Amino acid sequence: MYKYDQYDQAMVDARVEDFRDQTRRRLEGKMTDDQFKPLRLKNGLYLQLHAYMLRVAIPYGTLNSRQLRKLAHIARTYDRGYGHFTTRQNLQYHWIKLEQAPDILAELAEVEMHCIQTSGESIRNISADHYAGAAADEIMDPRPWAETLRQMTTFMPEFSYLPRKFKIAVIAAKEDRAAMRWHDFGLRIVKNDAGEIGFEVYPGGGMGRTPFIAYKSSDFVPQHQIFSYLQAVLRVWNRNARRDNIHKQRMKILVHELGEEEFTRQVEEEFQHILTLGTDFPQAEYERIAAYFTPPPFETGLPDEIDRSDPDFAVWVDQQVAPHKAPGYAIANISLKPIQGIGGDMTAEQMEVVADLAERYSFDELRVAHTQNLVLPHVRKADLYAIWQALREAGLADANLDLVTDIIACPGLDYCTLANARSIPVAQKIAERFADLDRQKDLGELKIKISGCINACGHHHAGHIGILGVDRKGTENYQLLLGGSGDEETSQAKITGPGFDEAGIVDAVERAVERYREIREPGERFLDTYRRVGMDGFKEAIYG
Repeated sequence: MYKYDQYDQAMVDARVEDFRDQTRRRLEGKMTDDQFKPLRLKNGLYLQLHAYMLRVAIPYGTLNSRQLRKLAHIARTYDRGYGHFTTRQNLQYHWIKLEQAPDILAELAEVEMHCIQTSGESIRNISADHYAGAAADEIMDPRPWAETLRQMTTFMPEFSYLPRKFKIAVIAAKEDRAAMRWHDFGLRIVKNDAGEIGFEVYPGGGMGRTPFIAYKSSDFVPQHQIFSYLQAVLRVWNRNARRDNIHKQRMKILVHELGEEEFTRQVEEEFQHILTLGTDFPQAEYERIAAYFTPPPFETGLPDEIDRSDPDFAVWVDQQVAPHKAPGYAIANISLKPIQGIGGDMTAEQMEVVADLAERYSFDELRVAHTQNLVLPHVRKADLYAIWQALREAGLADANLDLVTDIIACPGLDYCTLANARSIPVAQKIAERFADLDRQKDLGELKIKISGCINACGHHHAGHIGILGVDRKGTENYQLLLGGSGDEETSQAKITGPGFDEAGIVDAVERAVERYREIREPGERFLDTYRRVGMDGFKEAIYG
């Protein structure tokens, strides 16, 4: 993983001291809240319902044990003993005192972490496939490119005052594990017929009030020109964006209003102009960064079989373990979705357990998935049983990856000032309703995603079953959506009809699931059945 050099460290340390001074002036009354707000947002600090929330950047979801232990220490020292992993591969603390925020940033800087550009009108934390560098199906590790783009865009003046936030995802496999087409700028690493590495480019995606799926603007941009192409996209957006209306400032709106053909034409024109200036980054800089991502020293001749004599362990292996590119190794997924718990939440003690496991069994590396789970990317198959035992003791051994209880949910009205309804209790009640593991496995892959407001932090547009909390005359109400997906066959979920109260939405989900079970054909997932029969195949069962 990438390591700070002296310039990186000096930059982050200076940013901490700047924010310490800004916070001091705010606390002394020398700065108004309106003056302070853009400064704190640039450092990932939000003011929510009950306290300040701090969002920590985890670039492309990669952490080491030292960093996770620091996150645990911060949770225990400055928060209420836990943190919340998000759909952007970040971590949030929800009970922060303003006067302590600079101290937290200083502690993060000690382990090469920060909160820069996790909020504000800027390029946000760049995300990637959480199996990057380990997946058997990838062309190459996409993280060096994610890191290169991160370095190129952080603090760059042209990208510092954008019309609105801008989200980038990078993947390198046909299977999309990062919801790439739901981003402002999605990149898939590909090889052309000549064997050259380049990028498929997908601009214009995004969720929220007006959801759009990104379209393909280019089949192949050579790797050494990708930063110039990104510049061209941002320049076209900067030049034409609706800065007069916050609801129309995202790039997806511009793409929709101009049309894909015209947006592509303008980008290509700008791209060709930039290329004439010779301003793309030097290959040597990419190679410097890529050197930090060399594969671990995998052992050879390891046994490739897994002892499944313990039936509980066998269940966990079948659901939580994915193929690795190196023989004798596996990818172990850690569920943060316990039936009685809050999805994405993790206690300080649990963080320390996983940090120990990463250090001992996974070359000191772990990942945060956009699905609010964690990943040990490089573990010997022979070590899986010991890992499972430690996870079970820590309450982290649920075997529900991609099943109906593996629910993505935003913090909702329990924390967020923007929310219209609570998400967490709905997720908990649905998980309890489907708690029986045999029932979950019978239903197969079924992804439920819940948002407490139209901003879609819970990715409800991409749920096989999506739930959106709305305000209906002062009462929490929930819309049910079906048919969304964030994978390589990206689709947008559609509203089924009138909404439900909290108890009613749980019943409605169960009726939709039971309808699927009744009409599915052999081998069909929920999403397959929905695509075959359409909304009409479910509506009567849902509404009666």
